[in-house]
Amino acid sequence: QVQLVESGGGSVQAGGSLKLSCESFGADATRRWMAWFRQVPGKEREGVAVIETASGNTFYADSVKGRFTIYQENTNTIAYLQMHNLSPEDTAMYYCATRPGRLLMGDWREEVKYTYWGQGTQVTVS
Repeated sequence: QVQLVESGGGSVQAGGSLKLSCESFGADATRRWMAWFRQVPGKEREGVAVIETASGNTFYADSVKGRFTIYQENTNTIAYLQMHNLSPEDTAMYYCATRPGRLLMGDWREEVKYTYWGQGTQVTVS
């Protein structure tokens, strides 16, 4: 059974920083890709960043490039999202997701491509 547990959300002033964590419980094969999505009420879930756990390759949404960094710890069971220079537009529920199989780079922001999801952690920027 796979479980993803997010933590690190909270409230911060504009210009501040937060670091989100996603710990994955389950077989290594279930987390070939680890991603962060975010969602605000009334809008679709948006892919923010993704990391391929074997290679460490990362991809980002244009809206967060240069401000957010996704990285993993050595055991590849935890993915972090370090967020700097936050703005009110970053306010959302942030979700961790994993995909066991291959992923085309054109698809990484599509939520349907991910098999496992966490419960989310709220980030509020004022």
